[in-house]
Amino acid sequence: MAEAIKVPTMAEYMAEGKKPEVLFWVGCAGSFDDRAKKITKAFVKLLSKAGVEFAVLGTEESCTGDPAKRSGNEFLFQMQAVTNIEVLNGYEIEKIVTACPHCFNTIKNEYPELGGNYQVMHHTQFLKSLLDEGRLKVEGGKFKGKRITFHDPCYLGRANNEYEAPRDLLRKLEVELVEMRKCKKNGLCCGAGGGQMFKEPEKGNKDVNILRTEQAIETQPEVIAAGCPFCNTMMTDGVKGKNKEGQIEVMDVAEMIADAEDL
Repeated sequence: MAEAIKVPTMAEYMAEGKKPEVLFWVGCAGSFDDRAKKITKAFVKLLSKAGVEFAVLGTEESCTGDPAKRSGNEFLFQMQAVTNIEVLNGYEIEKIVTACPHCFNTIKNEYPELGGNYQVMHHTQFLKSLLDEGRLKVEGGKFKGKRITFHDPCYLGRANNEYEAPRDLLRKLEVELVEMRKCKKNGLCCGAGGGQMFKEPEKGNKDVNILRTEQAIETQPEVIAAGCPFCNTMMTDGVKGKNKEGQIEVMDVAEMIADAEDL
């Protein structure tokens, strides 16, 4: 039987008069989407393995407001943001890590003007720091020598200029990293950003996620690595649309590390 993972809440830490090293901001996808929950579990296992004292907000966590803001509802965004900031400041949170680039970008760049100032890290950046500090060891395991292409999430890459952390982690897995012709600062969106995740695409010649998946398939990968739950969904749908689900997996970088470690 799989061992139950203990995930403490900030309220529990507060009750004991303690503070965790970092707050793990789970995000809506990581909390409610069945596929993204697997990314959450993989990341939590890695945090536990590295001996990181972390906590979540649990039921006190609400949507960051990113979809509302990108869809043009600034009023709703500010209501959601201010509610979250009150909770975070109430717990005197200093450091936040999240597996969602949308949450990462919003809390890092848009919360400060509303009174929320925190050190915010994407989960690949945090895992890289654990690696650099020697708290986490990453070895090739089952992915050694496999052809992997990494899809840059818009809000991690072009919006926040982070391209190397996920690639450094993949290299530690001793994979054969192959780049798509559109990558890094020239990367192409998966089609889910800007609130598009929650609506049908406008009419056009081709859906963006299909176009992006075709660019990934060109590299003949065994795995398309992602660093965002939205990207994961869109690329998975693209792979299914191309009838390649038997040949190509879509996995988050954290899942790949946890899998390689057999966690």
